[in-house]
Amino acid sequence: MMFETILYNKPLWAAIISWACAQGFKTIRPIVTEGKFDATRVVGTGGMPSSHSSLVMALTTSVGKYYGLDSAYFAISVIFSLVVMYDAAGIRRAAGKQAEIINYLIEHHSLPNFEKVKELLGHTPLEVLVGAILGIIVGWIY
Repeated sequence: MMFETILYNKPLWAAIISWACAQGFKTIRPIVTEGKFDATRVVGTGGMPSSHSSLVMALTTSVGKYYGLDSAYFAISVIFSLVVMYDAAGIRRAAGKQAEIINYLIEHHSLPNFEKVKELLGHTPLEVLVGAILGIIVGWIY
């Protein structure tokens, strides 16, 4: 019975579908533009569009649609979405820039005891915006 209720939870599925669409686009885009498949893009962070933004905005839109814009659920979802999107474009982006510097130091100063760190962590404001728009569309349609 609990599994059935999860199957019919439209806000949950809107969020999952929107995330999958964003990740799918990030996976297909390099194939089209560069002619190569990058398996890390299937679940990787960073890039266009922001799947985090897409996921939370689909959730928020769907919650607003089904529970009302005056519901506590919608209010919680909006605040949650703003925090996630701010983090994606702010803190995680800054961490990605720091990773670039760390990798430069490792590479140019021959530091064999250190492994390179992941640079593509956050998003540009445009990537966040496009992800949010995708999420709103999927959340409204689903």
